[in-house]
Amino acid sequence: MASLLMAGCDNSEKFHVKGNITGAEGKTLYFDANTINGVELLDSVKLKKDGSFSFSGNRPTLCPEFYTLIVDGEIIHLSIDSTETVTIEASLPGAATNYTVSGSYDSEKIREISLQQLDLQRKIVALESDKSLYPGDITDSINSMVEAYKEKMKKDYIFKEPMSAYAYYAVSQSITDLAGTYLIFNPLTDRADIKCYATVATAWDGLYHDAPRTEQLCNSVIKGMDNTAKPTPKVIEVDSSKVQVTGIIDVNLPDSKGNIKKITDLKGKVVLLDFTQYSAKESAERTRQMRSLYEKYSSRGFEIYQVSLDEDLSFWRYSTEKLPWVCVHETDGTVTSLYGVGMLPTYFLISRDNVVVKRSELVKDLTAEIEALL
Repeated sequence: MASLLMAGCDNSEKFHVKGNITGAEGKTLYFDANTINGVELLDSVKLKKDGSFSFSGNRPTLCPEFYTLIVDGEIIHLSIDSTETVTIEASLPGAATNYTVSGSYDSEKIREISLQQLDLQRKIVALESDKSLYPGDITDSINSMVEAYKEKMKKDYIFKEPMSAYAYYAVSQSITDLAGTYLIFNPLTDRADIKCYATVATAWDGLYHDAPRTEQLCNSVIKGMDNTAKPTPKVIEVDSSKVQVTGIIDVNLPDSKGNIKKITDLKGKVVLLDFTQYSAKESAERTRQMRSLYEKYSSRGFEIYQVSLDEDLSFWRYSTEKLPWVCVHETDGTVTSLYGVGMLPTYFLISRDNVVVKRSELVKDLTAEIEALL
């Protein structure tokens, strides 16, 4: 008991997060740590009428760490470097945008970034719901907005103070559209984005050499440089005697949960068998096209069976977690070789009776081909 009391009285190695959230009486406020392995709940409190709260935790020892306050679906992002006391004043509804933060320079900068990120997200949602625009125009507009946003992030945050916690936060942002959730800065396939990661990784390596976050940054840069070193598409050696034009070679591969998915189980449906790589530069745009096809035809008996050859399994799981079709992964290239796939992406159209009828090189109008099979 004496030891516990002494430990409870020693605040020298603690940080503190406190403040008030008005309009939140009876709501539960959660305090989470955002680790490189996922989200960890640290504490929670049911707010009273005055909305006051106070959390504390052991100070980070290897590098700045990241935390969130979550109430009623509203998220406030913070960074803690040492034993500082961070004060938050917010109100519901709209706590994620209607708050102030003091006591942490990085958390103030993260607030700036978060507000701009939320504004970008709102603009994307508005574009995607605009029925007067063609899908291609929507995609072009989203791409233009994201590129402009990235340039602003580089100039104002990433290259300005790359050693800061807010620079780390800036390169790690993600965005959601109809194709799913993806990283705004892709460290695996985009050379310009890799440069952003490399800048932050170099700065962090000088200050926080032994931190797991630094190792993660450096590994992403190394893998990205390796992925983009070869300008040609990924080529797979194929035994041409095994290539089949008709009939079907069954595919038995695991999805992200380890469940084996067989393509022959989809007999009775028109199937698009797609071999792809989510780390490819064109992947986000291609996923949007796939989602458009799926939403248009799935109710009529259309399915997508997508085989990924991504080397980074974590990245693949992250990229596919919200996709509605069958997503599996292959590591040894056996099925890919049996289907005679020489470059990615390549797809095959399969009829309702499980017969391969056409591969992508022979398809002039994919929509028309699917309509004909349905």
